Amino acid sequence: MGRYAHLAYTESVRRAQEENGSAQVGLRALAQGDPGPDPLGPDEAAFIRGRDGFYLASVGETGWPYVQYRGGPPGFVHLLDEVTLAWAEVRGNRQYITTGNLAADGRVSLFFMDYARQARLKLFGRARTLPLAEDPGTARVVDGVRSDGPVERLTVVAVEGLNWNCSRHITPRYSQAELAESLAPVRARITALERENERLRARLAERDAPDPR
Repeated sequence: MGRYAHLAYTESVRRAQEENGSAQVGLRALAQGDPGPDPLGPDEAAFIRGRDGFYLASVGETGWPYVQYRGGPPGFVHLLDEVTLAWAEVRGNRQYITTGNLAADGRVSLFFMDYARQARLKLFGRARTLPLAEDPGTARVVDGVRSDGPVERLTVVAVEGLNWNCSRHITPRYSQAELAESLAPVRARITALERENERLRARLAERDAPDPR
């Protein structure tokens, strides 16, 4: 989290760390200087590709932050290289708050959550939106896996910093697909027991049937 710390640990944050007894955390993170953008390694790449949604925070010209959820099939956020993400922007509620914010200030924060495994990846980046015709190559890549709906533009994020958060206080939640996977053995066992029960009922019926002779 080299670059992440340099972006997140401002003077006021450092003062808060000192006041709360965690000044050494900041000192260790900042000790080696700003190394440049934090690259996305294999663990981050696999984590992002496995997510079916994330939270995207931008900031408006009034200074107020805005958080929006982006969802789609796993893999709809594409890694173009170790420091670049992209996805297709499909038509939503047509407020265009994030789109407008990015036109004025491209700084964003992304939260990728795995509630089932209580894991969280935070990213700082600089985002820009592009018309599809401006980058046909990226448009083809993101169209391979994307959210449903009419595609209006591309969003490309140059990652600046990353940080894996601790799992404390992440309440486990499970998607329909995760529940189906976890419950598959239970359902298979129930099906086997139901079939066994049917066989036993049939045998009992045969035993208790009156003798036709």
